[in-house]
Amino acid sequence: MSEVKINFYPKEPLIALVGNPNSGKTSLFNLLTGGKQKVANYAGVTVERKEGKFFLDSQKFIRILDLPGVYSLYPRSLDERITCNVLLGKAEGEKKPDLVLCILDATNLRRNLRLVLAVKRMGLPCIVVLNMIDLAKKRGIEIDVARLSAELELPVVTSIGVKSKGDENLRQMFSSMDFSKQGLKSLQLLEEESQLSRVEADNLIVQGILKRLDLDKIILDPLSDRLDRYLLHPILGPILLMVILFLVFQAVFTWASLPMDLIKEATEWLGNTIGELLPDGWVRSLIVHGVIAGAGGVIVFLPQILILFFFILILEESGYLPRAAYLLDRLMGSVGLSGRSFIPLLSSFACAIPGIMATRTISNTRDRIVTILIAPLMTCSARLPVYSLLIAAFIPNKDLWMGIGLQGFVLFILYLSGIIGALIIAWILKRFTSNKTQMHPLLMELPEYHLPGIKNILIGLWQRAIIFLNRVGGTLMVLTIGLWFLASYPAAPLGATKPSIEYSFAGMLGKLLAKVFEPIGFNWEISIALIPGMAAREVIVSALSTVYAVAGNPENASEALMPIISHQWSLATALSLLAWFVFAPQCLSTIAAVKRETGNYKVPFIMLSYLFALAYFASFVTYRLALIWGLG
Repeated sequence: MSEVKINFYPKEPLIALVGNPNSGKTSLFNLLTGGKQKVANYAGVTVERKEGKFFLDSQKFIRILDLPGVYSLYPRSLDERITCNVLLGKAEGEKKPDLVLCILDATNLRRNLRLVLAVKRMGLPCIVVLNMIDLAKKRGIEIDVARLSAELELPVVTSIGVKSKGDENLRQMFSSMDFSKQGLKSLQLLEEESQLSRVEADNLIVQGILKRLDLDKIILDPLSDRLDRYLLHPILGPILLMVILFLVFQAVFTWASLPMDLIKEATEWLGNTIGELLPDGWVRSLIVHGVIAGAGGVIVFLPQILILFFFILILEESGYLPRAAYLLDRLMGSVGLSGRSFIPLLSSFACAIPGIMATRTISNTRDRIVTILIAPLMTCSARLPVYSLLIAAFIPNKDLWMGIGLQGFVLFILYLSGIIGALIIAWILKRFTSNKTQMHPLLMELPEYHLPGIKNILIGLWQRAIIFLNRVGGTLMVLTIGLWFLASYPAAPLGATKPSIEYSFAGMLGKLLAKVFEPIGFNWEISIALIPGMAAREVIVSALSTVYAVAGNPENASEALMPIISHQWSLATALSLLAWFVFAPQCLSTIAAVKRETGNYKVPFIMLSYLFALAYFASFVTYRLALIWGLG
């Protein structure tokens, strides 16, 4: 095995992790850094950037950067360009890596070795990490590590990214290394050739290495093949996909009931306790009605969001999500989009912003713009608190059949409505816009099935919880306090007979907006709550909590929002609001992301206009039908 000798220097060394998608790169990153990692965006662009720390001892640590997965260093998409720029030292605000870890899938060296040769061509110090070595052995793939190291003229270590001590070999290598510029052994740069000849040369080199290591035979995973016979079946596959999604939404309600009840009780106890300790006045009103009522009204839905992401992470870690893209490729093609649009749309279920960013992988301009326009119709996690509040308040908690709950079924229908709406809009745009570029079939690697890593899932849930709580403590808190001020001032005049909030700025503005929204069944409280809801969807729950808390009497100031709206709203109004949020205009951060991605205001304006019109139309039809059926 080749040796790498480096001396430590004051500035922390930077190690970049490079690998093909599905090579286990992120799992190994989580194993090395644990909870000592942060997620941000690269400077100037909205591509996710993961950085962590690996401590050599109590004082010294190494910065580890998890770069976006790539198949080659010939960038065609933005995330591939980011990886290349970081390796070349051209990324804004980031130095050139001191060392590169090439993470390879030991079960598929034929594809992975080409990336090693590309990194070697750049002349960067490099260590090759054979990940998933346990799976390779189970499939009868015996890799001579020393011989592979000699063939590549690079140090090679093995790892198992999903096991607790699967990075032991790499840790031992780090502990024996001295990180200094003088000790860094740069690789000899290969001769510059045309891209085509490089690819041909790399193919010959990889073929030669595999043949000399007796690894030139392709060994398939029998378990993945057996599962794919059913999960990718043209008829059974889509049915199983719908069943999986349906069960996920059932679990969102059934599993979350206990922790949600505990959070509600804690919020009410805290509001009552603080209210008793503080004297009556604006400070008490701000803390109890503004901060506690607003934040508590949103935090209560954290269990449901974590349960939803728990299942998403399991499907992603197990290798099933790319199969879902394959199953829906034909459906996407029927509405004028390629299968490449599926992954951005799938990402939009978490948040529309990463979904819109992911459209950068779509080379066809028309397909990219259409995908951006319909991405907001995918039900993002910010809508979940609104759905959960209205469903729990107005839909009976009863079983339909074999343990299937009515509330979970309604939630599934809402998600499905967004998907159907997106497909209809895409089909309409297909009829009125031309696609001059030839449609290319979806080419996507299907990774082998494997058990999800518990640690990776826990880290993913922790990061999602932190992001959610940061929104509660940041944007949401500022908007809630601002709304409390509007709802509290000016005070009611002497001899006023109505609740004081109706004389406030919020009351006046809400009544003005109510004239616009009255045809779809919205009262002035809902109308005023829609304004801060433009900043972030979940804020509407906080806004309603604040409005009704300020409007209430001292005796019921800490009362939960759910029984208030179930008593004061009609079922027709609740159904209308649900329909509104299926299609409602996006939050301001999403509109800003669309502006950045498209470079003009035309597409954001089109998005806002058609979503508002669609939401108003859907709410109007829903409300009027509900009234006809006697639900008003």
